[in-house]
Amino acid sequence: MKNFFNLNKKTQVILHDLFMSVIAWELAWWARFNFEFPFAEWQKSIYIIPVLLFVQGIIFWRFHLYRGLWRFASIPDLWNIFRASIAGGLCLTLAFFILFRLEGIPRSILILYPFFLIFLLGGPRLAYRLWKDRSFSFQSDEGCSRVLIIGAGRAAEMLIREIMRDRNYLPVAILDDNESLKGSEIHGVKIYGNIMRTENITKTFDVDLIFISIPSATSSHMQRILEICEKTNIPMRTLPGIEDMVGEKSALSVLREVSIEDLLGREKIEFNWQDIQDSIANKTILVTGGGGSIGSELCLQIARLEPKKLIVYERSEFNLYNLERKLVAHYPEISLNLVLGDLCDKTKVDYIMKKYMPNIIFHAAAYKHVPILEKEPREAIRNNVIGTKNIIDAAVENESDRFVLISTDKAVNPTNILGMTKRISELYSELINSTSKTIFLTVRFGNVLGSDGSVIPLFKEQISGGGPVTVTHPDVTRFFMTIREACQLILQSGSMGKGGEIFVLDMGEPIKISYLAEQLIRLSGLKPKDDIKIAYTGLRAGEKIYEELFYENEIQEKTTHKKIKLARHNVSSINIMERMERLIAAYNDYNEDEILSIMEQTIKESKLSNDNVVQMNKTTT
Repeated sequence: MKNFFNLNKKTQVILHDLFMSVIAWELAWWARFNFEFPFAEWQKSIYIIPVLLFVQGIIFWRFHLYRGLWRFASIPDLWNIFRASIAGGLCLTLAFFILFRLEGIPRSILILYPFFLIFLLGGPRLAYRLWKDRSFSFQSDEGCSRVLIIGAGRAAEMLIREIMRDRNYLPVAILDDNESLKGSEIHGVKIYGNIMRTENITKTFDVDLIFISIPSATSSHMQRILEICEKTNIPMRTLPGIEDMVGEKSALSVLREVSIEDLLGREKIEFNWQDIQDSIANKTILVTGGGGSIGSELCLQIARLEPKKLIVYERSEFNLYNLERKLVAHYPEISLNLVLGDLCDKTKVDYIMKKYMPNIIFHAAAYKHVPILEKEPREAIRNNVIGTKNIIDAAVENESDRFVLISTDKAVNPTNILGMTKRISELYSELINSTSKTIFLTVRFGNVLGSDGSVIPLFKEQISGGGPVTVTHPDVTRFFMTIREACQLILQSGSMGKGGEIFVLDMGEPIKISYLAEQLIRLSGLKPKDDIKIAYTGLRAGEKIYEELFYENEIQEKTTHKKIKLARHNVSSINIMERMERLIAAYNDYNEDEILSIMEQTIKESKLSNDNVVQMNKTTT
């Protein structure tokens, strides 16, 4: 027996199943003779056992009975046992007919045998799993964190099953808004009603942690759950969205803290992945600014669409290194070329474009920090305008198929240098599209959550330092979407364009920055105003109260995708080529006043907001 337990688990299972086959065979004979087994008949049954083991062993191997782990035995495993047992009975009947013409073997034994075998193979597996899962009522809570589960769907079932195999947690109660589930149980854990009972249940069961197991929850649903749960002052964890759980083997492994994205996220968007795949697969793709927040996510999205080659152009060696690690780890087979360089280096841009001849270019490289660019108009022109011109001109020269310019809502009625440089880039892209074979299109959208330079990391730092959280103005609003959603919509837009379009992503409703600050404070387990104050510092130079996605003279048209709109407009009458030449000359002369003058002249709709700054320096009480 000691030697048996020293064998590897697979060998143990094989020996167990073959032994159970013999037991099932003998039980079938005993049942046939009403448990009064004549010695002569017993000899017959023993004589046949070698044939039984040979045939049944082949059947077990053919049905892959040893791939499943007993600890995770489930309905599919039992179904496999049922099929293997029935197939074994039929094959044994055929073998005995060929060898003995079934002489001396009662037919009823061949019928009884598979059913005994099903019981003897399935029973121990289920018993072992039940023992491993441990009956909830017998599990000790010593050293365990007592957990309340919010949600009673499939995700909750998976989570509770895994928790009960983990000695670090003890599920004590479930809450779900579906009143018909009240009183039901999941793996022995009772559902006590809707989530309005959260505060009461946490006190009754002395809860240490709250796990939210609703991957499909909308932002409004998550906000409601958070408002209820935060009254308990108990730490919360949540399962990510459904798309983030695909391919994950463990629900416990993906539990994370509730994030601001959960509260501001929107309903899941459906994409035409076939069109996107067709536009990317087997093509050479170049992403500029590939190490930034948008660029790096774009590269990861593109990598899974099987491009012929992915070229990443990035000026930061650290960002390039980080992206390389991610791409190689997730997509080891991808043909990847990393280019460390500046788009303002026209010689290098031309060399790289001629060397790789990319079919599609996603231009994500740009300066984006409004207050800094207000002080550095020459650098803004250098990177956002001259760099863009270099890559656009190289795309035309090398006859790239498609060029996607990633723009911003700040390009609409711009009041700052960033917005003006991006608007000039839009105008130049539009002009070149009208005279070249390359398809040029623009994708315009607002802020993305968690991007480089966004307010969220700043707010988190201020909260961890005890506050105050600084907001420029109580009424400032911005459009927000997640980085992943923005990049997926960029790819969808890129697959749709015919040339010259400005695609505008549906950003949903604008969100007050003060609301964002309050939610982040709550997510940190603190109370706005009481624990962490919010200080209003006044609008910065170039900053708007609100952003816009369309010009007044642009007609909003629907596209084939409900989250992507088309900004239809007349071709600009501005001589953008002449303005570009003047801007470059002013840049070379280091004449920042001339740079500002040309930009203001070029963008009739814009007005610098230096006289529009609301001076505020107060703290909420």
